[in-house]
Amino acid sequence: MALVEERVRQGLPPRSVVSVTGLPLNDAIRRGLSDGVLDRLPMFDRIEPEGVVWDDGRRVAADVILWATGFRPVIGHLAPLRLREPGGGIRVEGTRVVGDPRIHLVGYGPSASTIGANRAGRAAVRDIRRLLAEEPAAA
Repeated sequence: MALVEERVRQGLPPRSVVSVTGLPLNDAIRRGLSDGVLDRLPMFDRIEPEGVVWDDGRRVAADVILWATGFRPVIGHLAPLRLREPGGGIRVEGTRVVGDPRIHLVGYGPSASTIGANRAGRAAVRDIRRLLAEEPAAA
C-alpha cells in the first residue's frame, strides 16, 4: 500500500496494489509452474465456446477463465454477455453474477480489496464446485 500512496503523493495516477507491488512467487506458484499447471500466455483475442483463440489461429481449450485484473474493474470484455443492469452495474450475489451464475467477479464491488477478495475467492470456489457438481460431464 505504501507504494500506491507514494504514487498519489507524487501526483501520479493511482494504480492497483498488485500492479505496483507485483505478485509474490511462493512455493505453490513455483510448484504450479514446474508441474505445468500454470502457464502465462499472451492475451487471447476472443473467447469461443470451446476455449480461447488468438488471431494467428492458436487455440487453447478452456473450461475456466480466471481473469485477474489487479483489483481494477476491467470487465469490458464481458459486454457481449449483456450482464449490466439498467443502472449500469452488474448485479452480484456474493461473487456470482445474477444474470449468469457461471461468472464470478471476485474483487468486484464489495470484495474489491486484498482481504475481501481472499474471502470472496474462497466462497467463489465453493460455489463453482457446487455448480460443476450439478452439471453433467461433457460428451
